[in-house]
Amino acid sequence: MDQRILNRTKRVDRWARWGITGGGLLIILAVVGILVLIVQVALPLFFPARGEEITQRGLPSGVVPQDVLAVGVGPYLEGGYLVTRGGEILFFPLNGPGAAAPSVSDERVRLAPPTPQAKTVVAVETRLVHIHTLLWQDGSISVERVGFQPQYAEGGQRVIGHSLERLAVVPALGDPLRLASARTVEEGTTRLAATAGNRLHFWRKAQQTNFLGMTQTALFKAYLTPVLPSPVTALTLTGDGHGGYAGLADGSVLYFDLSDSDNPRLAEWVHAPPGGGAITALNLVLGDISLAVADSTGGLTTWFSVADASGARHLQKIHTLSVDDPPVGHIAPSRAGKTLAVLDKDGQVRLHHPTSERHLLTLDASRPMTLLGLSDRENGLLALDDQGAMRLFRIHNPHPEVSFSTLFGKVWYENYPAPAYVWQSSSASDDFEPKLSLIPLIFGTLKGTFYALLFATPLAVLGAAYAGQLMNRRLQRFVKPTVEIMSAMPSVVIGFLAALWLAPLLEHHLTAPFWFLVFLPVVLVGTMISWDKFGRGTVLEATLRGMEFLLCVPAVLLAAALAVGLDHLLTQWVFGGNFRQWLFQNFGTNADQRNSVVIAFALGFTVIPTIFTLAEDAISSVPRSYTAASLALGASRWQTVWRVILPSASPGIFAGVMVGFGRAVGETMIVLMATGNTPIMDVSVFNGMRTLSANIAVEIPEAPVDGTLYRVLFLSAVLLFSTTFIINSVAEVVRHRLRKKYGRF
Repeated sequence: MDQRILNRTKRVDRWARWGITGGGLLIILAVVGILVLIVQVALPLFFPARGEEITQRGLPSGVVPQDVLAVGVGPYLEGGYLVTRGGEILFFPLNGPGAAAPSVSDERVRLAPPTPQAKTVVAVETRLVHIHTLLWQDGSISVERVGFQPQYAEGGQRVIGHSLERLAVVPALGDPLRLASARTVEEGTTRLAATAGNRLHFWRKAQQTNFLGMTQTALFKAYLTPVLPSPVTALTLTGDGHGGYAGLADGSVLYFDLSDSDNPRLAEWVHAPPGGGAITALNLVLGDISLAVADSTGGLTTWFSVADASGARHLQKIHTLSVDDPPVGHIAPSRAGKTLAVLDKDGQVRLHHPTSERHLLTLDASRPMTLLGLSDRENGLLALDDQGAMRLFRIHNPHPEVSFSTLFGKVWYENYPAPAYVWQSSSASDDFEPKLSLIPLIFGTLKGTFYALLFATPLAVLGAAYAGQLMNRRLQRFVKPTVEIMSAMPSVVIGFLAALWLAPLLEHHLTAPFWFLVFLPVVLVGTMISWDKFGRGTVLEATLRGMEFLLCVPAVLLAAALAVGLDHLLTQWVFGGNFRQWLFQNFGTNADQRNSVVIAFALGFTVIPTIFTLAEDAISSVPRSYTAASLALGASRWQTVWRVILPSASPGIFAGVMVGFGRAVGETMIVLMATGNTPIMDVSVFNGMRTLSANIAVEIPEAPVDGTLYRVLFLSAVLLFSTTFIINSVAEVVRHRLRKKYGRF
């Protein structure tokens, strides 16, 4: 051959090798890049919370630390305020580094005393960040609300304005009160709880309109009986004022019902555990379902009401946030989530999240803190230290509800009877507790894949064995491309047909697929016996050689006709005429229209071409000498296929099944359209599921960018990627071992 042609061929081969190698490397880099991208988005879920001090200032002139009873900070971290014993609210700027605009200016507002005898404030309860209940020295009470609003001065300059609104006033009640909690629950109505000694007192102040149209104010008073065995050390009302909690010095927690204001009722008394200390603080978490309780032994726990077997509800300890830490003296719940900011007796400020049971952050403070106030948006915290310095901390805590336990473990959510795996990413109320367990989605993914492969694998493998070894060659050249064309059908079309045609059909004939599994072996055995008795040695046998499967077509159709035609009669006979009722009574499960049977048919139909093609290629690659040797030793065609061909082709068949597994795991549109998308954990074939891929498609349009849900969805993508990678890696290892055992095929 001409040397120039050889050189040109070598050059082309070298270029092709470089091109193929470069293309393969680019594909690997693209896959690695995708993995890096999704991991980069998901990884911040597990970053710890951060807190940094951004500014510090002294108290306003004339104010000493002992006179300050409460502090607060605005949502923009540009202005703060404090409540003093003298009945004043002092506003001041907090212009830390990077402040966008001037904040509020210093301003001192003197609150109007509820009565002439009210000179000083003795106690303050903070509710919902900026609502304060002030207990004055003469026993009178006022409820004040502080607000911050951005305003624009001339020239477009933004400043932070503030407002002060008095929500309610209750005159002197005639008892030496120590603690008070008030809620303005309706227009003109205020509910109030207070403690004097070992007794709880309740008041309801209501505005009433008489028949002349004149508005009158009435004050109703009631006591809680019996007298308590130890003093009340902590007290709070629910947001609607229809109930409340009290902590006692002996460690007991009381829940009282105020639905009937004139007759308060002690609804529950949780006695102190052995060795328990006094209750030092308690407060309601956002939503007023969970109660955070701190005691003098250093314990910090959350409680809520749980129904027992009889339906009665009892207060029960659910989450333990800290043990043997310094006792907590103040609990400040967030208004933006379930986070709790606590101040202990040593002056440390810690952040906890009840749902995830995470200790989020301990603020690094050089001096002990005495008071704290959490911002509306949970992005900052203002604290007063023992030297009289006001210290502002910026908090970065975007994903407090996420931990490995909440993603992959059982969590006891509010109003649930027991810990559970739950996915529920959103709700109509702002005090919703996100439920982001991935276990129901992983379970749904594996469940749908299992039923799909259970349907597809036998059909695809046995069909490939028949097509590769027993089928007529001319027919084989037609069948294999036809099956391969099936894989080109869009999955959205299959999902559409499964949802709008197959699911209603199966709902009408729910038990027909199972009767079909009963009738099919009977009809096939009858067909084979009839063929063996009447078809052997006839012209039909010679005509159908290599196409014997055509005899199975009428048998399958007959079994399907019998299953559908006798469905209602057999259901009446076996299940009393109502299979759904029988299923619920005996197994406690319902039968959904879009269930795993639909997924088995629809998703299995999608997977069959993949498994069939790879299995048929592997079977066809087995050398003919294997077949000839087996037949020469006296084996039948079926024995040859079962004992020689399939074991020799098992590496390729296994690879095909694993590729089908990966195809089923990653399928989105079919499971999105043909299931109920209910994230439940039930192995029943009559219930639906929600898969990881379908969940991403459903949730991602509504997920705020860089929010918790957004990153959890990317974590789901990481799990899908990892699952397919691990399955393919394991499949490759198994395939190599099978090749060593059965040869090179």
